[in-house]
Amino acid sequence: MNIDPPPGGFAGPVKRSITIAGHETSITLEPIFWRALEEAAEVRTLPLSALVAEIDALRILSDDPPNLASALRTWAFSEANHKSIENISQ
Repeated sequence: MNIDPPPGGFAGPVKRSITIAGHETSITLEPIFWRALEEAAEVRTLPLSALVAEIDALRILSDDPPNLASALRTWAFSEANHKSIENISQ
């Protein structure tokens, strides 16, 4: 095979409760996405809930807003892809 499994292996989704705009909500994401969001929050010196709230605010501005979990996955993937491109160009 020419590919490797993701770091830590394959894992199913994990549900967490997060407070966004004063109300608690449950979000279900795979651990790799939770780690990516936690790292992005740390880099920005934000609590995870604040980063999720910012992504949620951007999500609802979309013409056809996806659900929050989809928006978080898309944002995290885009962020990782952007960082990867930056590393290649340096």
